[in-house]
Amino acid sequence: MDYKTLPVNEWVESHVKCWLESTGIKKEYVDKLHAEEVTGPALIQLDESFLKEIGMKKGQIHILIQKRNELLQLQNNALQADGSSSKTPDRMDAQTGPARASNAPAQGTASGGSSGDVGTTSSENTAPTSVKKQKRSKKSQLLSAEEVLELRNCRPFRSQDTDFKYTVLAPESGVNDLIIPCHEYKSFAIAAELNKDQLQSKFASEVIRFASACMNIRTNGTIHFGVMDSVEDKAQKHGQIVGVKVKNREDFVDALDYIEKCFCNNLEEIARKCIHPPVFVEVIAKDSQEQRFVVEVDIEPTFSLVKNNCFEVYLPKYNESNRKVILTKEPALYQRLGAKSEPVQRNKLTAFIQAMQDRDAQRERAELSSTQVPTEIPQDLGRKLSILLNDGKSYMDDSLRYILVTNRCEQDNLNYINFLMHLNIFCVFDFDEHSNVSGLYSKYKEHHETSSYFLQDFFQEIKTDNSPSQKLFDQTSWIFCNGRSDFLGDEKPCDENTWIRTKKKYLKKVITCICEEILPERSFIVLFLLLSPVQKPLVDTFQEFYTEMNGMDYIICITESRENYRKWANLAQESCSIETLEQCSIVGMKLSQVDATIQSMLPSTAQPRHLPASTGGVCILPLREEEKLYSLEILCADQCDDINLNLWTENQKQEIEQNFYRGKKIMWENLWLADKKLCGDIIEREACTEASKLLDGILRGSGQNYSVAKLKIFHHPGSGGSTIARQVLWKNRKRFRCAVIKTSYPHSTVCKHVLALRDYEEKEITHCFPVLLLIEDYEDEYFEELRIDLMEAVATRKINTCRPYFILICCRRCNNPERLCKVSPLDTVAVTHKLTQSEKNLFNTKLKKLQQEYAEPEFILTFVLMCEEFNKKYVSDTVEHILQGIDPSSRDTCLMRYVALLNCYVPNSYISLSHCEAFLGLGAYTESKARAYDFKHHLSEQVRMIFIELRESTTYISSVRIIHCLVAKEILRQLSGNQSLSQLATTLLQEKALFENRFGREEFIKFIRHLFIRRDKRSRGDNTDTLFSPFIEHVCEAENCEKAIAVLQAAYELLGKDPFFAQQLARLNYSNEKFEDAKYWAKVAKSHLPTDSYILDTEGQVYRKLFSFTVDKMTEEDTPEKITENILIALKAMKCFREAQQAAKEERESMNNAGYFGEVEVGCRLLRFLSTLPVFPKSTEGEYTELVKYLTTDYIPEDIKRTWGTLHSRLKSLRQNLYNALEWISEELSYFQTEKNQEKDDENDDKEELIYNPRKWLRRQTAVYAKFFISASLTADSNGPDTQLMRRMNIYGSGGGNVTNILSFLTDKKENRAAEKLERILSFYPENPLKNRLEDNDLINFILCHITLACLAPGSAKLLPLPTLRELSRRFVKGKRPFPASAFFLLTLLYWPDEALDKEPNPEKDEILTSALQTLKRLYDIKMKDVPTRKKRIYTHFFLGRGYGLSKIVHKNKIDKLMVGSLDEKRMKWLHGTVWNISIIRDNLRRVSGWTKDRNVFIRGHVKELRILPLHHESVPAGNENVTFYLGFSFNGLVAFNIEAENDSPVRRM
Repeated sequence: MDYKTLPVNEWVESHVKCWLESTGIKKEYVDKLHAEEVTGPALIQLDESFLKEIGMKKGQIHILIQKRNELLQLQNNALQADGSSSKTPDRMDAQTGPARASNAPAQGTASGGSSGDVGTTSSENTAPTSVKKQKRSKKSQLLSAEEVLELRNCRPFRSQDTDFKYTVLAPESGVNDLIIPCHEYKSFAIAAELNKDQLQSKFASEVIRFASACMNIRTNGTIHFGVMDSVEDKAQKHGQIVGVKVKNREDFVDALDYIEKCFCNNLEEIARKCIHPPVFVEVIAKDSQEQRFVVEVDIEPTFSLVKNNCFEVYLPKYNESNRKVILTKEPALYQRLGAKSEPVQRNKLTAFIQAMQDRDAQRERAELSSTQVPTEIPQDLGRKLSILLNDGKSYMDDSLRYILVTNRCEQDNLNYINFLMHLNIFCVFDFDEHSNVSGLYSKYKEHHETSSYFLQDFFQEIKTDNSPSQKLFDQTSWIFCNGRSDFLGDEKPCDENTWIRTKKKYLKKVITCICEEILPERSFIVLFLLLSPVQKPLVDTFQEFYTEMNGMDYIICITESRENYRKWANLAQESCSIETLEQCSIVGMKLSQVDATIQSMLPSTAQPRHLPASTGGVCILPLREEEKLYSLEILCADQCDDINLNLWTENQKQEIEQNFYRGKKIMWENLWLADKKLCGDIIEREACTEASKLLDGILRGSGQNYSVAKLKIFHHPGSGGSTIARQVLWKNRKRFRCAVIKTSYPHSTVCKHVLALRDYEEKEITHCFPVLLLIEDYEDEYFEELRIDLMEAVATRKINTCRPYFILICCRRCNNPERLCKVSPLDTVAVTHKLTQSEKNLFNTKLKKLQQEYAEPEFILTFVLMCEEFNKKYVSDTVEHILQGIDPSSRDTCLMRYVALLNCYVPNSYISLSHCEAFLGLGAYTESKARAYDFKHHLSEQVRMIFIELRESTTYISSVRIIHCLVAKEILRQLSGNQSLSQLATTLLQEKALFENRFGREEFIKFIRHLFIRRDKRSRGDNTDTLFSPFIEHVCEAENCEKAIAVLQAAYELLGKDPFFAQQLARLNYSNEKFEDAKYWAKVAKSHLPTDSYILDTEGQVYRKLFSFTVDKMTEEDTPEKITENILIALKAMKCFREAQQAAKEERESMNNAGYFGEVEVGCRLLRFLSTLPVFPKSTEGEYTELVKYLTTDYIPEDIKRTWGTLHSRLKSLRQNLYNALEWISEELSYFQTEKNQEKDDENDDKEELIYNPRKWLRRQTAVYAKFFISASLTADSNGPDTQLMRRMNIYGSGGGNVTNILSFLTDKKENRAAEKLERILSFYPENPLKNRLEDNDLINFILCHITLACLAPGSAKLLPLPTLRELSRRFVKGKRPFPASAFFLLTLLYWPDEALDKEPNPEKDEILTSALQTLKRLYDIKMKDVPTRKKRIYTHFFLGRGYGLSKIVHKNKIDKLMVGSLDEKRMKWLHGTVWNISIIRDNLRRVSGWTKDRNVFIRGHVKELRILPLHHESVPAGNENVTFYLGFSFNGLVAFNIEAENDSPVRRM
């Protein structure tokens, strides 16, 4: 027998097992309990200790005990309701089976008492055939026992509430206290389908019989038509709602006219007053297309009407033979027996009538007692509100967000919604179309900055492929769910039906998206604030949230009006029982009391926050103004002073302090509590004093004027760098406006908000104090773009001040802070784990205090490690001690290892709390309390000590990391066991719970990608530059390259076949000489991204490495076929590199020059290889005559004519291809700074040289290239093409040949040697270049050699005068063909007005100069594409000096040599403009005059005005000023340095 039909105490093991499976308990525990022979009686007695003994976990125990108690409670309720009825089994079935709305009401027969649905058995037998067929046909539609809709909550007696709806109702009942109505059910399924006469007779018969029984017993009662009775169709359940179709309500009303015919003894008038008209209650049935009702008739026999009367009745019957309604022959007296209406037996009739007076007396007493107002014990709604709103806590904090759903707010109520202003509201679903004009929104936006949307627009805002915008969490989103009355667009309010048709789908999408993709479970509460009568769309919103949130645990309803609540509950009970709704609702509490109660729980008082002002006073910063600047975390002058200490317990204060000493980032509350002496002092490291001194120096200006200053704090992880940065801000919060930048926002947004913060409430913005801005763990690109944005924004204001506008305090974790400090010592502080002696004393003293205060060492573990300077041995011993007794196979230990893996190899990584909960399986089984409590208490003691919970500024989700990366490293080492790192990473990749979790997924995937792909770079503060990610390199070293390849391949497969993983696999394979695999993976990457220049370059590198490998392995015995194969490999590599070059040209946002470098590398190696072949022997002079002849002419040696048949044309194009690549690289290096440390000339490693000294690399490769194309035997014709080629090769071989190589002579430490080389190069050119025409590139190089030589040796006999060079360069003016940028760069140098040569204005020279500058600008724009200028900074080669002719041209290197100090100090002087304060430099340069207009700089050329690019735009004076400056020459035109207004004070500017 089905367990649902039996009482629990009669269940056997199999019944218990079935029930357990229905509760959701894990299968392993179901099987254990079955094995323990748990029967029904054993289930009733189960306790927590027994369940723990069999190995059940707390989460499973909790749900089992809860479900068992619910089961027993339902059984007890059913037994109590049954009374004396014999229908217990049927009701038990109804009670214990899960109840939910049916898809469609079932049909069937019904009977009440002994009469049945149709009054007599003859009616059943004579039912029309069509009805019988209909009954049989609908048997198939009967619902299963688990799909019924039961009746449990009745419509209030005599209520005419049209909003009342049925989902469940109580069982049929007998007489209770005469006032509480008894109930009787009739399905009325067949009768409802009959004709009018049949329907009315059957309806009247049941009503009159039931009414007679109630009136004779003197009890109130209600008979329900459309609800299954227990003796009806056994396929359905007692109490199941089926509803009846009501074709015409008047038919039911008129049916009661039989009262006049059926009541005896002239009592029909009394009966009319006792029998109330029918009430039609709509049945809620999901997905049902037809409307059904439960038809109910209330019987109310009041004492004054029925006293001394017995009500005997005839019952109407429909006669099928004559199709007329007849009455029963004999009247009957009915009574209520249990839950039935039965006729009084003849032998008991006298006694029944004699007892009438007693029943009258009982009725009178019952009526009197019911009129007395019962003493109702009021609920403690204040406490209930506190618990519901704060998720069980007694105080409010920012750990929870709120979603508000509300409707029309009347004007009177607007005074009592102030509590909403203090809630952390994520979004509002507002169903009041007038809200913006006169409703809630009009009030809310006075206090808060919001973003308003309509439903479909909000869905588009949140439904993106990327992670949700941070702005969603920093500003409340206000969603008008039914249009706006004041909106000028098309979004107008609509009626319910139109809303359901047009807008409901968007509501569903929005709620689904919020619950599934934006806000993690249990991190938010949905608050329904019912301020006016409820409409269906509001209930639809509740039902959607109820479904998505799996119940009511985090849903609250607040309403003052009981009437509004009643309608709300009636409509909402389709999804949720009335009892559950009441548990989560605050009903009847005045809104003013709600407002006051919530405000009393707020953690801070309502006092305003203040900012310091330049006048020395302060100004108020309203919350709305602060929210407008949502990309900043503003530190106010009175930060934290609004904290309500009365609500803070000692435990809360201790928790804040403990979190800090465990390793959590310092909060303003920590510093505030320390200032107030409410907790211990916070140690100030010496680096804090150092940073403060640097800040003071910046504020004094140090004689400089730059708008955006930097103070950099580089620190070891866990050394207190972030604390120092915040301490600096905290100390200065009352002097300056301070803020922390949220780097999740675009730099343009931050720039706009920072400017607004500076200007807020300031009358004279020229006198404003600098704004201190803290930016932490930033990307270099983001920081530079923000700095440039700020500088440009300041420049447009046309204001000059002696102090910076903004001071960026840049705080960044790195592995080598001291090295980065040396790079820029004037504005950088290094914070390391190493403590000074005074710091050691402070830390040890503090440690002793903390150990006395906190008995548990876990609270100060990070601080203890800091006291020991993170000594490796101490860290190792500490971790070993903590991990004693840990279960290595448990889920939380596994999670700890995964987090340790990321923390060890990926800087600043973490795993979201949501991921951790999903991994530990806490999502469905935890108690509905604070989620942090749930998570922490499901961890072992060891893991709890190692983990720290944090909330990064770049994300909105709480997350978890190991307390320190060195601890993470030790955990990996000590818990490795038999599992290697590569195995651990592979296991991590297979954890579906982590990869499929929606919240924080983008961040998690980013960290996983970094684990496998992100390389270390010294420029980021890492110790070295790595070829692969540190993790991959560690696997290669500790295990082997095969394991590294395997784990990288697993990552490729499990992370969506990312092409960049395929690219890394190609690189890893060729680095380990697995060339076939490398070719495969390069091909795979290329198939995904066929036009990506970096992936195409990787393909070229595969063949380049293969070529080098095979050439190195070659011997003299190698066959011609092998030689041919090697040449083909080299040519394939060069082809791949040319494809990469072409792809790079098409890429607008990057400049990838690797293809050019790769082609030159392979080409030069190929030349060396060819030179070793016997077919190209060296000449007696040591030249490669045969090879040169083969590569530059039509000559082909006989030995290779046939075997190399397909290679000849490709090899003969080798010279031109290499020449083109070398020229391109030369031009690239001429344009931009290379960030090269020019003093490192002793660098020998090819890779390092390519990265750090590309100019030297170019010189060396050019020499290699030239060596294989020089042959004296080919120079017979003094002016033929072969001779020109040989001359060019000789020039290349001597170190010239292109612009970059020639300019490189200027950086030679030995100027005489460089001058001699240049003179030798010039000797290769014809003596009379005007007569002997040179090719364009040769002419450019020839002129540039003269300019360069003039800088090195102004008295050289080889120098031509400036007029001759001008004449030679006129070809670039008149020529119709395109010339390289270097040609126009030379024109700007040669045609700049010379005081000796250009005493009179010359329009022709002016035109040449103007045209050259315009062309340079055009070519520069083409070169730059869409790449930000900060990524490719223009290089200024020359400055205008004080001399004449060529001597007026001064190279930048000469200025560098005039400065003293290290290379880094020289760089800082250039950066901050202090170079112009050096007198010897000023003496060597000519200061020119110009003027400004609209923040642009102009200078007079020969005739016309020329616009000049200022080096720093913000240095241009505002308005129209005469200015002076130093003039620089670059490939982007003329550049103005050190701009000063002519009437300026001695303050120098950049």
